[in-house]
Amino acid sequence: MKSQIKRVQGKALEEIAAAESVSALNEIRTRVFGRSGSFALLNRLLKETPEEERPLFGRLLGDLRRIVTTSLKRKESLLGKEGDQAVIGDLDLTLPGTASEYGAAHPLTCLLNHAVAILHRMGFSCATGPDIETEWRCFDALNTPNDHPARNEKNTFYLQDGRLLRTHTSTIQIRTMERQLPPVRVFGSGAAYRRDEVNATHLIQFHQLEGLYVSKDVTLADLKGAIVFFFRELFGQEAEIRFRPHFFPFTVPSYEIDVRATVVGDGWLELAGCGMIDPAVFEAVSTKRGDRAYSPEKVSGFAFGIGLERLTMALNGIADIRLLTENDIRFLSQFR
Repeated sequence: MKSQIKRVQGKALEEIAAAESVSALNEIRTRVFGRSGSFALLNRLLKETPEEERPLFGRLLGDLRRIVTTSLKRKESLLGKEGDQAVIGDLDLTLPGTASEYGAAHPLTCLLNHAVAILHRMGFSCATGPDIETEWRCFDALNTPNDHPARNEKNTFYLQDGRLLRTHTSTIQIRTMERQLPPVRVFGSGAAYRRDEVNATHLIQFHQLEGLYVSKDVTLADLKGAIVFFFRELFGQEAEIRFRPHFFPFTVPSYEIDVRATVVGDGWLELAGCGMIDPAVFEAVSTKRGDRAYSPEKVSGFAFGIGLERLTMALNGIADIRLLTENDIRFLSQFR
C-alpha cells in the first residue's frame, strides 16, 4: 500500500506541475480527492490492512492529502498571477487615466426633497396612495360633478374594471381622511396622469405635491400663513406671494397662487392652487366613514397643490418639460 500511496502522490504532483489552467487543476483535484478518486480508494484499502500497520499508512495518507493540497494551492496562485500579468502585459502606464463621472439627483428630485424638508418643519407628515384609484376618490369625494370635463374619457385614463389612473394626488387626501381621525396635517406627492397632448409644456404623466390640514377652527388666515411661509422658505424671504380668486370643485373659496422672486425671473409666475376644503368633501368622507368625525360643523381645513415640473422648470430656466423625462445625459449633467 505504501507504494500505491507514493505512486498516487507522484502522479498528482506531475500533473499539477504540467497544468496550464485553473480548470485543469480542478480536474486533478476531482481525480485525487473526489468521491471516486484515488484518495477515497486508498482510504478503503486502509480498512483492509493489518491493524498494526494502519497507523503508518494513516500518516502516509495524511501526508498525501497535505502535500497534494498545498501543491494545488500554490499552482492555482501562480496561474492567477500569470493570468493577471498577461492581461496587463501590454498596458501602457504612461497613458492618462479614464476620468470618473459622478451622478447626481434629478432636478425634480432635488426640488421635491427641498419642499418636503420645509413641510416637515411646518409639522406636516407624509401620506401615500396608489396611482390606480377609484372614480369615487378621484372625483365624487372631491365634489366633482358627473358632467365635469375631467371625468371624460378624452381627459382621463380609465381601466376596464372602472378604475382609473389618478388625475391628481388629491386622492391621497381622501384616503388619509378615510382612515385617520382629525386633526390631520399631511402632504402627499407622486405621479398624476391626464390625456394631454405631449408638447413643451404638457406631459401625460407629471408630478404633484399637495398638503392638507384639517382641525377645529382652521381659517383662511391659517392657509395664507402656511403658503407664504412655504414659498418664502423655498424662494427666499424677498419673494412676493399673490392670491387670485379661482374655482376648484373641492375648495371654497379657492385661489391660484402667484409668486414673484428673483430665482424664477421677472414678473409674476402662477405656481400653485389652494383653498378651504368644501363642506361637500367633508360630508362625502363622513358618509364613507359612517361617522361624523369630519362633519363640517365640527372641523374645517385647507388644501394646496403644486405642479413639480412647472416649478422645476421655473427654478432652473428649463424651456421644454420633455427634457425632464428623456434621460439625456447632456441635459442632466448640468445639475451635478
